[in-house]
Amino acid sequence: MRLATGETRVYFYAWRGGPRIQAAPGTPEFISLYHQAYASLLKPKPGTLMTLIAEFKASAEFRRLSPSSVRSYLSYIKLIEDEFGDLPLAALADRRIRDEFKGWRDRFANTPRKADYAWSTLSRLLSFSKDRGLIASNPCEGGGRLYSADRTDKVWRDEDVAAFLANAAPELALAMMLALWTGQRQGDLLRLPWSAYDGSHIRLRQSKTGRRVALPAGEPLRILLDRTVRRSPLILATTRGKPWTSDGFRTSWSKASAKAGIMGLTFHDLRGSAVVRLALADATVPQIATFTDHSLRDVEAILDAHYLGRDVKLAEIAVMKLETRTKL
Repeated sequence: MRLATGETRVYFYAWRGGPRIQAAPGTPEFISLYHQAYASLLKPKPGTLMTLIAEFKASAEFRRLSPSSVRSYLSYIKLIEDEFGDLPLAALADRRIRDEFKGWRDRFANTPRKADYAWSTLSRLLSFSKDRGLIASNPCEGGGRLYSADRTDKVWRDEDVAAFLANAAPELALAMMLALWTGQRQGDLLRLPWSAYDGSHIRLRQSKTGRRVALPAGEPLRILLDRTVRRSPLILATTRGKPWTSDGFRTSWSKASAKAGIMGLTFHDLRGSAVVRLALADATVPQIATFTDHSLRDVEAILDAHYLGRDVKLAEIAVMKLETRTKL
């Protein structure tokens, strides 16, 4: 700061807007005051929503989340802390508090997905607290969603897959084949190491469920994997052999899709496409669910949304089965 006398003086604060540290930098006193300031910041005020947030962050459930899920949760928890961190827990018993929470959510109405994620995070936090006996009820139970999107009818057709493979770089073509032949989530595939592939099966732990699965690798996928140069410990890597970031992969995938003339389809839609391909290969709903880790209801919804009852290939399979059973 420049003083009225023209002299320049330097002041030190624990953080922007935080308390000033009245000690010389580098001294034991300075370090002690700095840590004291942050300790007071991190310690939640008893009887407030911040105590529930602290419990949630320290829980085994939170620590088991994937790194990407943790980052997502923390960004929305920060919004909750800023708005309701000092909210007395007694206020949660007031029936009007739900309206207060919805009013906060509605501030993000111009970005409905953000509004829904914020609401879902708050509801998850309160549900955890109720389950642990920290509060008596969760005022955010049920409802609260603004964004609605149903992608169950978004399926990559054979011609879409062919167009993408013809135009995409090898590392993205490999990602396409992995997704089509395993039906797994983007995050799990981006983290999949070569050690997970033994020449016949791919073994992985699904990040969302924690379940270990062994997936038989179909012949087209095996051929591609066996001839792929291993530039990284991970199967899917950039041209420089570096791990993909989620944002970097989505950007590259979008560019490759646009180059191939494919609009309205995402990498995530390959999971639904894998379901349809398995159904056309005569796999049952339970078999498909076991393979892709969808719920039985989700598999049925995908198949129903794709109008499989009117799919010519499926109709031909049905007639062939009927022909083998009857002559009338």
